[in-house]
Amino acid sequence: MSGSDSRTKTLNFNVGVLGHVDSGKTSLARALSSTASTAAFDKNPQSRERGITLDLGERYDSLQFTLVDCPGHASLIKTIIGGAQIIDLMMLVVDVVKGVQTQTAECLIIGELTCRRMVNKRQSAVEKMTKRLHKTLENTRFKDCPVIAVAAKPGGPEAPDTEESQGIPELIQLLKEQTYLPQRDPGGDLQMAVDHCFSIRGQGTVMTGTVLQGALSINDTVEIPALKVTKKVKSIQMFRKPVSMAMQGDRVGVCVTQFDPKLLERGVVCTPGSLRTLYAAVISVRKIGYFKGSLSTRSKLHITVGHETVMAKVSFFGLPPGSANSAASSLETPFVFDREYAHQDEYVSGGGEGSAGADPEQWALLEFERPVTCPSLCLVIGSKLDTDIHANACRLAFQGRLLQGFEEKNYSETGLPRLRIYKTKQKEGQVERVTDDYTVIGRSLFKKETNLQLFMGLKVTLSTGESGVIEGGFGQSGKFKIRIQEGLLPETKQLLNSATKKKSKSGAKGPAGEEEPRGEAQPVSIHLNFKRYVFDPHKKMVQS
Repeated sequence: MSGSDSRTKTLNFNVGVLGHVDSGKTSLARALSSTASTAAFDKNPQSRERGITLDLGERYDSLQFTLVDCPGHASLIKTIIGGAQIIDLMMLVVDVVKGVQTQTAECLIIGELTCRRMVNKRQSAVEKMTKRLHKTLENTRFKDCPVIAVAAKPGGPEAPDTEESQGIPELIQLLKEQTYLPQRDPGGDLQMAVDHCFSIRGQGTVMTGTVLQGALSINDTVEIPALKVTKKVKSIQMFRKPVSMAMQGDRVGVCVTQFDPKLLERGVVCTPGSLRTLYAAVISVRKIGYFKGSLSTRSKLHITVGHETVMAKVSFFGLPPGSANSAASSLETPFVFDREYAHQDEYVSGGGEGSAGADPEQWALLEFERPVTCPSLCLVIGSKLDTDIHANACRLAFQGRLLQGFEEKNYSETGLPRLRIYKTKQKEGQVERVTDDYTVIGRSLFKKETNLQLFMGLKVTLSTGESGVIEGGFGQSGKFKIRIQEGLLPETKQLLNSATKKKSKSGAKGPAGEEEPRGEAQPVSIHLNFKRYVFDPHKKMVQS
């Protein structure tokens, strides 16, 4: 591209407008838009007098603010996370009467995960609220962010539009002061978040959205991965002006031909073959501090990944007990298939049960209800969006990064067996009687219908200290024979023989002519410990 291309003249600066539902975001955006459209954001001398201090450099000669409205209901999370990579500045709208509400807190969390700078906007100048907001923000990365009082519609939502808003010029001035030259990289594969799609008669179909990464030129071939179709770019517009290319951060309309706009309301357009469609994924995971509930394995959560939000079954796992289980230094540390992992019934907080400290390193397997299209290492957020919005509880449960994806529909057979996640099993039975110095008969370890062939050769220990091996079944009632390689200790034999004599006086014969236990339990117990890999198709039992 030559330096004189028109697209290099305007810097598009994306401002995300967030806040609780009905906090005044829409009124504010409308007031800002109407005022801002008459104010020049360019680099001429007059605008310098109005206080623009930003050095736009040689590449840009005007500054364009794009307000990205982020809805205040469940789709807030779906909308903002998808486009979070391109929000340069976050504007948090707080209702001065109601203060910080559920979604206000959620907006703060999302902001912390996705954006570095924030302006806090309020609806009237009340010192008390300013102090409370600064107190709320002091433990976040936004502790020094400016707070400004604005009344976009002083008479309330029903007031006539003729009523003048208050504080808007000051807010625009503050926005200018907070503006910085964001990093924009035209390199890498294209990813564009599409938020609207419509047809123009005689032209084709226009997809409007924001370039999340990479660049886009006329005549490029792009893919709509959700539909598995590719299209050629016919023309590009930026703020109603034709341009020949667009890059990361730009807000554009892209025209393609022979495409039905009804097929794509929202979604992603990318370099062909650059995004993967996944049926399941392994992610790093870290619980969000404000989330108060527990996170159980096999529970279903809303998972926002890439530009999509979908329900998924979540299974947590971590490093085996006793391993160097330090707190995760980075959520982007590569995942290793070759090591063993321990199954967890739930996410482990702190140093373990009841202890404080950083959460140990742990992961989650996500099994999506429908396939999702996303890039590697993208941000993942798990939420309980079906929680009552008016309940004063954070619905954002965890964050993480997508480390491994499973692209096959039959991933449970082809991919999951690679995951060496194990569960430990402990079984306890009793010694029924002694056969000889090296053999005992055991019971109560297995059900009658258990296939004892699976357990042959496994090691067991007696409560008296001896080790043995299961040699096979004995009779039809789930009893089994144990070989004690080193032989029984004299005191064990004495204990067992005296207990058997006691019982034989009151015992009865079973159907196979075997002693049926009655009364007190035998004094010697049998312990069988093994582990089983959760995704092993053969369900083998393993002992260390």
